[in-house]
Amino acid sequence: MQIFRTKSVEQTLAETEEEGHKLKRTLGWWDLAVMGVAVAVGAGIFSVGAQAAAFHAGPAVILSFIIAGLVCGAAVLCYAEFASMLPVAGSAYTFTYATLGEILAWIIGWDLILEMLMAGSVISKYWGVYLNDFLHLMGLDISTNVTIGSFHMDIAPIIIVAFFTALLVVGTQIGARVDGAMTLLKIGVVLFVVIAGFFYVKAENFTPFIPPSQPMTEGSMANGMMQPLWQWATGMAPSAYGITGILSGAALVFFAFIGFDVVATTSEETKNPKRNVPIGIMVGIGLVIVLYILVAIVTTGMVSYKQLAAVENPSLATAFELVGADWAAKIISFGIVLGLATVIMVLLLGLTRVVFAMSRDGLLPRSLSKTGKHGTPARLQIIAGVVVALVAACFDIDVLSDMVNIGTLSAFALVALAIPVMRRKRPDLPRAFKIPGNPVVPILVALANIWLMLNLSVLTWIRFIIWLACGLAIYAIYGYRHSRLGNHELLPDVELDIKDKLTQPHSAQQRLTDQPSEQPSVDHATVEQSDVQPQLVH
Repeated sequence: MQIFRTKSVEQTLAETEEEGHKLKRTLGWWDLAVMGVAVAVGAGIFSVGAQAAAFHAGPAVILSFIIAGLVCGAAVLCYAEFASMLPVAGSAYTFTYATLGEILAWIIGWDLILEMLMAGSVISKYWGVYLNDFLHLMGLDISTNVTIGSFHMDIAPIIIVAFFTALLVVGTQIGARVDGAMTLLKIGVVLFVVIAGFFYVKAENFTPFIPPSQPMTEGSMANGMMQPLWQWATGMAPSAYGITGILSGAALVFFAFIGFDVVATTSEETKNPKRNVPIGIMVGIGLVIVLYILVAIVTTGMVSYKQLAAVENPSLATAFELVGADWAAKIISFGIVLGLATVIMVLLLGLTRVVFAMSRDGLLPRSLSKTGKHGTPARLQIIAGVVVALVAACFDIDVLSDMVNIGTLSAFALVALAIPVMRRKRPDLPRAFKIPGNPVVPILVALANIWLMLNLSVLTWIRFIIWLACGLAIYAIYGYRHSRLGNHELLPDVELDIKDKLTQPHSAQQRLTDQPSEQPSVDHATVEQSDVQPQLVH
């Protein structure tokens, strides 16, 4: 079936050098690690652990974080193998296109757009909310809310999105440097709060470590639409705590680990990506796991999970308030403002790179993948910034964290399944990093991600299916007909030439991935590249 057609690795790599549609390589491994921490450590570090402890797992939320971290970390290893072999924008979308086929690649790309657009808009909205809270805590009578007649708008999201959009238009490296400085300051705030919280930890608050399972008789979780899909499908009564609570807690806190698929989207802008992408991704996920486990220990050790459950929206600040340390509210509020700002930049970057890759393949309008003099898709970056800012500023949005989770988990599962497929299809390709235990480990990783998806609510699955149906309709109407792969825009003899050269010691792949983009236009390296450059038919 034509909808399962796959792009060759050679074509995917060659298109990264297409004039007018290529990105500039400026990032190192530390930039990628900081980027991963920046997007994963946001406001959630101060809230998601407390909520999972209060309503799902109790002190065993520590195990929930470990499970979610291990699943995410294992998926990250799959990303690292693909990124070292295919350092191309698009992340899971690009990897899936080269292995499982166009229709599945479209679905994953569509899911990633949902994840990053919704997350970017919601986080921009709440950055404005927390900014106003912080200003009031500091005694400043300033508000970013503007009311004109019956029209209400918060200009804070517009300001922060415009700031990072401008940085990303000028250059990815500049944006990464600013984001990195803010991220280091944010980590400092988190560590300070954690160290201060350890002085209030009491051993008795960890008992029982795994509270006995109990049925839910009230609250939103008792609603059939809000209970985990697998519980609803098996007719099991909604319950909290116990082993099921740990698993549902892991599905909830997985939201804390999103972002590493965004890091993979920057592979095409990374110097020496075969080395730097795997290192950057793994260092980043390691730092995030440690930070979240520390926060979970402090939150559940300061007060009993039952006290947290008595509060409507518990957070780390709630724990400090319950022990009489109100001073921490200002510091945590400042940390949230910093944390959300860095998340916004990385999500804006990831959103545009996924759309960029889909556009370059013709599944979305090709004009969106045009790059400017700075080596960035300036037009697309501005369009994405405008959409995110307007949605955040003008609409009252609830945090759809489960929708973000299901998009990420589905992408992780397909990338893991694609590992043994690519190993079988192209064992000859050089891989700077390999996930161990193929095919057993990748399959187990995929099953773990699917299991976490089944622990998301029934309502989340309904929304997800509706979003997929809309995406499939767009693919049928536009993407399938305009696909460059379907229209045979790479000449077969050129593709064969590239394929032959790829297996040589100094292969086309090595030249295309390791060679800095700012190399002079006329020299021996450029001439060497020209013999593998495809003739694209427009």
